Amino acid sequence: MIILLEGLVMAFWLLLICVVGIANGPVGLVVFYEQDVQDKVVELGLTTREKIQKTAKITRALLLVPMLTVVPAMVYGLNGARGFWEGFWQMTAILYIMNLFDRIFIDWFWVGRTKAWVIFGTEDLQPYIPRKTAIRKWVGTMIGFPVLAAIIAGIASLLLH
Repeated sequence: MIILLEGLVMAFWLLLICVVGIANGPVGLVVFYEQDVQDKVVELGLTTREKIQKTAKITRALLLVPMLTVVPAMVYGLNGARGFWEGFWQMTAILYIMNLFDRIFIDWFWVGRTKAWVIFGTEDLQPYIPRKTAIRKWVGTMIGFPVLAAIIAGIASLLLH
């Protein structure tokens, strides 16, 4: 039960980043869109490459730092995990919950089925998450995050023993 709650905390963190990021319109997180959309938004004068690069650095830090610090702290500190396997499966579960929320709620529903992420002038470039990108994201979720959990669990098990 605690793992589910921790996964939901991380999902909420991701949701919060998205809500704040698009508070003044979806151009605020154009960094999450495909390159053709980013190019069009710059061409339309809605933002600049520099702003996109700055936002990319900030959002990367806001997403990666908690995954690399908060998740292991919850697993090893709060949950009392010991060793590689216990830490690995707990971190994998937390990251799966967070990223399944991302794939299903944010990508499929919020971006794909509502107008909240529509950037006016780029409607011709929809869907914003094309099939190839969706597949890449699902593969990243299902394979990439367990690999990340394994790396963190390996490091933690070495440091904690």
